[in-house]
Amino acid sequence: MSISETLRQQVSAEAGHCCEYCRTCRRIIGMPLVIDHIIPQVKGGGDERENLAAACYRCNEFKGAKTENIDPATTTLVPLFNPRSHTWKTHFVWANGGIHLIGLTPIGRATVIALRMNNEYIVESRRLWVAMNWYPPLD
Repeated sequence: MSISETLRQQVSAEAGHCCEYCRTCRRIIGMPLVIDHIIPQVKGGGDERENLAAACYRCNEFKGAKTENIDPATTTLVPLFNPRSHTWKTHFVWANGGIHLIGLTPIGRATVIALRMNNEYIVESRRLWVAMNWYPPLD
C-alpha cells in the first residue's frame, strides 16, 4: 500500500512540520520531512496513521528498521521512542543550550544512540541554530 499525499501532509502538519524524534523543523533544514513507519513494514507495520511519524531524513535513515536498542545505563534492550504512545518531554531534554539531546529514560537513552541524535554534523548545525535563536524548539 502507498501513503497518500493527503496523509503525508496530515502527519507533517500534526507534528508542527518538525521531526517527531529530534524535533528539528523543516524550515531550519530546508528540506521536507519524510514519513517514518514507527513499526517498520518489514516487521509488520502498516500505513495506518497510528504507525506513521514525521521524521527528518537523518533520524529516518539512522532508525531504519530498528524498533529497539540497548540502554547504555542499564544494558537492557528497550523499545525506541514511539511518538504515538510516548511523550517527548518524558524521555528527552536539551543540554548545553540546545546543542545536545539527552535521554532521560531507558527509552530516551536508547533512542538517542540508535538515531545518532548527537552526531557531529547535527551538533555543528545546532550550534549555528542556537546562535541564531532558532533552536532548541520551545515545545
